[in-house]
Amino acid sequence: MTTIQTLNKVVELAEKRRDEAMGNLGRMQRELQIAQDQMDQLSAYAQESQARWQARSSVGVDTALLMHHRQFMQKIDHAMEFQRGVLGERQTMIDRCQEQVHAAERDLAGLRKFTERKQQAITHRAERQEQKHTDEMALAIHLRQSLALAQARNGGHA
Repeated sequence: MTTIQTLNKVVELAEKRRDEAMGNLGRMQRELQIAQDQMDQLSAYAQESQARWQARSSVGVDTALLMHHRQFMQKIDHAMEFQRGVLGERQTMIDRCQEQVHAAERDLAGLRKFTERKQQAITHRAERQEQKHTDEMALAIHLRQSLALAQARNGGHA
């Protein structure tokens, strides 16, 4: 396998790594959206419950119902606090995934640039080799023509 083939394989692997990092980022973003939707549902439910309670309490309620409502709202608050933690974790995971995507893209760009420079160096070397070969052929032709001309001149005087 040539150096360029090896480098192209390394670039291909770097592209795969970048694509996987982007896929992970996409999954984490979807999970964050799901967690945010759940938080929105909890918030809406808490607001609806509070609004129903206020409407109901305007007519008067007994202590047992009041205690039940407070316990219920504490459970909703606890669920919302838990969900805030989930959202924070998802955001942290997204931040890590974004860092991985950026690192993979930087690596890929560097590898592509390195491969391009290597290819240019190989092409330049091949062009120099071709030029050297052409120059040597031209010199050989010139020497043969000069020799033939010299022999023709010497042969004509003898």
